[in-house]
Amino acid sequence: MITNRVLGTVLLGVNEQINCSDCISAFGSAGSFSAGVHGRKELTPNLSLLAGIAYTQYSEGGYNVTSAPIGAFALRYDFVDWGSSRPFFDIGSILSPFEKVSYSRSYLTSLGAVSLDSPTHSSDYGVYGRAGWISRLSARDEIAASVELWQLWQRVNGYSDPSVAFNPFNATIATGTDRTNLVKVGGQWTHLFGNSIETNINGGFVQSFAGHSGIVATVTGDGTVVPTLGNQSWFEYGGRVGFRITNGWVADLFLNGTLGPQPVGNTLHGGIGLRVNY
Repeated sequence: MITNRVLGTVLLGVNEQINCSDCISAFGSAGSFSAGVHGRKELTPNLSLLAGIAYTQYSEGGYNVTSAPIGAFALRYDFVDWGSSRPFFDIGSILSPFEKVSYSRSYLTSLGAVSLDSPTHSSDYGVYGRAGWISRLSARDEIAASVELWQLWQRVNGYSDPSVAFNPFNATIATGTDRTNLVKVGGQWTHLFGNSIETNINGGFVQSFAGHSGIVATVTGDGTVVPTLGNQSWFEYGGRVGFRITNGWVADLFLNGTLGPQPVGNTLHGGIGLRVNY
């Protein structure tokens, strides 16, 4: 859920300034493979639409997502008529249906080790609201601080351990849904060096709360196993360096990641993009 959300926020311009001209960007990233397009469109002087789509593959800590489309959209209301220092608000969603995934399970017995990989399908969804304050310090500098509130869901289709020669504690997992809530407090700074180099750094502290797992396993010899989701905290970070190739065209190098204890852990996703401002 967390990795899917981090990748989805790239589609919502997490590495870009809060207020800028209409644009569209094609990108590709590694660390977790992702490729897609995203952009923004001014609907009124105050209201903008942010949206994007991508195809991703990623793995971490016993799961492997081999195919996952991601779509994201949001509306941003920026009080531009208040002047250079003003509030802004976002509301949006990240959607990732039709994911192909596999989960690993390993355990030891007196007769040897057992290692299993079980394929299934899943889907991830998230909605969020964001309230922040933006300050245009100069024609070259924009800083912003914000608070975000997220609710995330992940639905996993039921599956069973694959047939192998030795698996005394066979498991069957019923269809179920995990969910969690997040609050993020963060900030960002965008700066233009000279006439050609754009930079952005962003980051924040994230705390999860009220998590619940609906994934229930039935294990031979052990009966029903009901997992729990504890509250987690971690840091998220990102950045971008853009080179203005010519009027309206920008080549971007960006990265995003998490920093914290497992199960979120330390992750890094980096990529390149070509952005057109119009």
